[in-house]
Amino acid sequence: MEKERTFVMIKPDAVQRGLIGEIISRFERRGIKIVAMKMLKVDRDLAEKHYAVHRGKPFFEPTVRYITSSPVVAMVLEGYRVIEMVRKMVGKTDPQDAEPGTIRGDLAQFIGRNLVHASDSKETADFEINLWFSKDELCDYKRIDEDWLTE
Repeated sequence: MEKERTFVMIKPDAVQRGLIGEIISRFERRGIKIVAMKMLKVDRDLAEKHYAVHRGKPFFEPTVRYITSSPVVAMVLEGYRVIEMVRKMVGKTDPQDAEPGTIRGDLAQFIGRNLVHASDSKETADFEINLWFSKDELCDYKRIDEDWLTE
């Protein structure tokens, strides 16, 4: 089984509510490895590139304004089937539909303030990782508990 990488962004509402540690700790406790992480204020150009697939939709402009309104935490996570695992941990896009136990189900209320973004496929993850991080920002290392997490 091969490891994969995914992109996760802790959005402005989570940063402003002081939920960075809570969200990161959920991934770490699950045994998911963080291979890159940075806090940054997103400029309009990066926001538009990230949400380019939604250009022309009614929520595009409000989303760009929101994501550029306050710092975010961008991360690259690594693990076996990590894209699927992280999506399940994050919960459905609309927190009203998200299961209890998920990040959105436990901590969010409204779709426009749903705390976190997670790549939905390998192709999206590759695009987003390359958009947000340079190759030299990705750290390859072995966690001390990796042998105890998988067979």
